[in-house]
Amino acid sequence: ETFFKLPKEKQEEFITAYFDKEKGIGYSLGRTHIHSCDFSSESYAYSEVKGDTELSHFSIEHDEKFKIPFIQKAIKTTGGEFKLLASPWSPPAWMKTNNNMLQGGKLKPEYFQTWADYFVRFFQAYQDHDIPFWGLTVQNEPMAVQRWESCIFTAEEERDFVKNYLGPTLEKNNMGDKKIIIWDHNRGIMYQRAKLLSM
Repeated sequence: ETFFKLPKEKQEEFITAYFDKEKGIGYSLGRTHIHSCDFSSESYAYSEVKGDTELSHFSIEHDEKFKIPFIQKAIKTTGGEFKLLASPWSPPAWMKTNNNMLQGGKLKPEYFQTWADYFVRFFQAYQDHDIPFWGLTVQNEPMAVQRWESCIFTAEEERDFVKNYLGPTLEKNNMGDKKIIIWDHNRGIMYQRAKLLSM
């Protein structure tokens, strides 16, 4: 949103500085959020209708105004050599134990499959805008209860969600090539987290 408030010439200067390999830094890896996060100007989800397990109300219309055009500019500037990673900060409120996208809470077991399907719908909708994804993380900061969008996953819960729902759902939808990254958080307890996941 801030980028699109800039004059056109400043937008071009910005994009060139970050993504052009010859005239700028040449970033080739980016990360974006699945619906809103703490960087967003408002809290929103792609399906906010309670109990919408078929995701019939799913829409990325919110992203089409600013986020998608920005990502498209980045991809174009890199000549298509741009890897993109997606991360959710929280499932929609109706899928969570605290009925809120903010302040932690957990994904309700009855919505594990719906949440896995949500990832697929996100990737499909972005692909319709010629935006492919290299990979994803299961959850941003999975052990942090924040006043903004957040959701708690223990190591075992993250493992089981990937093993029983997310991984098979991506594979079933011809997305098995996407890299799945766990423990999207500070590296301090990475070893302990990984050790639990291997059990």
